[in-house]
Amino acid sequence: MGMSYLVYPGAHHTRFHHALGCLHIMQKAVQTLRFKGVEISNNEENALYIAILLHDIGHGPFSHAMEHSIVEEVHHEQLSLLFMEQLNKEFNGQLSLAIQVFKGEYHRKFMLQLISSQLDMDRMDYLKRDSFYSGVAEGNINSERLIQMMNVDNDVLVIEEKGIYSVEKFLVARRLMYWQAYLHKTSVVGELILTKILKRAKELVQNGIQLEASKPLSYFLENKVTLEDFNENVLQKFSYLDDYDVLSAIKAWQFHDDYVLSNLCRMIINRDLLKIKMLDEKPSKELVKSYKQKFINLTKLSEKEVAYFVFKGSLKNQAYNKQSEPIHIYKKDKSIEDVVEASDQLHLKALSKQVTKYYICFPKVILES
Repeated sequence: MGMSYLVYPGAHHTRFHHALGCLHIMQKAVQTLRFKGVEISNNEENALYIAILLHDIGHGPFSHAMEHSIVEEVHHEQLSLLFMEQLNKEFNGQLSLAIQVFKGEYHRKFMLQLISSQLDMDRMDYLKRDSFYSGVAEGNINSERLIQMMNVDNDVLVIEEKGIYSVEKFLVARRLMYWQAYLHKTSVVGELILTKILKRAKELVQNGIQLEASKPLSYFLENKVTLEDFNENVLQKFSYLDDYDVLSAIKAWQFHDDYVLSNLCRMIINRDLLKIKMLDEKPSKELVKSYKQKFINLTKLSEKEVAYFVFKGSLKNQAYNKQSEPIHIYKKDKSIEDVVEASDQLHLKALSKQVTKYYICFPKVILES
């Protein structure tokens, strides 16, 4: 949940919890499908368990913040696959089928849908788990019911028609969790500041300035690391990184001489963040420029340094993507329909539209000057 604990103090659960939860739900799904006559061999069953257990192993500290700061646009799905391939070598090919399923190369299509789709075990676990730990009750879904309603028709994962209301609730819960938890403005600004801290630290280190950090973190600050650079050695170093490396570095860096780094770090430590204003339209260039100028007048920072404190962006939320693999409803007459078409709820059509909100971030002192 990234920096969501700044808003919801209970949101301190880990990705390990989530991986175990996904495994548990996958076991229930396999039991249900077998009960309904879907043939799943022992090897396929193991492959599903391995793939769901490792689906998020490529996530770095604080989830998505690391994808855009210390490594060069390397996404966690790509790293998860690299970890699985490395483990496959160590376990003499026992993960080969799991990797095939994970990559979507296995001939039984529904297996990938259980791991990665718009109604997969991953989403079923994280919505219920994050809702519970954060206290955002709107995110609570009935995963038991959804699993009971699962079936397979022509190699496609379907939900039986009587489970449609649980699917509707799931999609609404997903939308609300994004706005109230994952994209809550305080969570967003916390994660943006964290990304800026790591970016600034990397910039300073690469300009020859020494920073106190753990060995694995120092490696990623000192080197430009792209997907091609992830050999066995680099992957090992990445696996040593966790939230504690980043937090202990931030605690040390709050006392550094660099104005940008120390001030950004103090914002996280003291929970005194940048102001974030949510807007319906893109903030004008003039507004951003005027805020930057005000901060330059106050601090005498350069234009490049001020960009760490005054910036704009956008947030996108789409609960259901009609262009992607749809959620299939299996009707009583044995026909299959997209959930949006099968539902009598008009709001489901609205949920499939992408909503974009804009923001501008700036130091609170600007409003006082």
